[in-house]
Amino acid sequence: MFRPVLIGSAAAVLVVASAMPSAAADTVPPPDKVVIDVVAVNGSGCPAGTAAVAVAPNNTAFTVTYSNYLAQVGVGSKPTDFRKNCQLGLNVRVPQGFTYAIAKADYRGFAYLEDGATGMERASYYFQGMSHTTSVSHRFAGPVNDNWQTSDVTGVESLVYAPCGTQRILNVNTELRVSAGTSDPTTTNSFMAMDSTDGSVNTLYHFAWKECP
Repeated sequence: MFRPVLIGSAAAVLVVASAMPSAAADTVPPPDKVVIDVVAVNGSGCPAGTAAVAVAPNNTAFTVTYSNYLAQVGVGSKPTDFRKNCQLGLNVRVPQGFTYAIAKADYRGFAYLEDGATGMERASYYFQGMSHTTSVSHRFAGPVNDNWQTSDVTGVESLVYAPCGTQRILNVNTELRVSAGTSDPTTTNSFMAMDSTDGSVNTLYHFAWKECP
């Protein structure tokens, strides 16, 4: 299963990197190009034209960039703004003879939570036609006024690979949720964004590779 890791400093980033599953670090990625097609983008957190996918040149990771992903409560917000989500359907076309799993996922954004307010970032991963779904939640408690970053790390024994010889859509469903809690929503505003000051952020997904029999 995924092991949630909340990153709070540069030192912690180094610790997380050294704790990467050995399968992800030792498996040599395929030499040929990996192509990812976005076949579906649905959700209030990723309106049309606000999410994009790119593959790393060395085939070890891919990024999803969001530019309008914000959940909020309080002054200036709508009743439905407390929860935003985005469901991505990705057709990952890998070289023949290889299959892949998602070994690690990194999420970043900015949060402003009043004292008493709470926030949550949640992610789920599953392959089309397979019953296994992995979900991880990270919770935040106000007061918060800072960038946030979380990582979901998969143990080697728990990696779920796409079936060999069959093309399956990888579904990635993310969610941001904010609650006013004991803060006063009539005079304050709390929010969580999966973006940055320049209007976009790269969410990074790390591949683990395996050769098919």
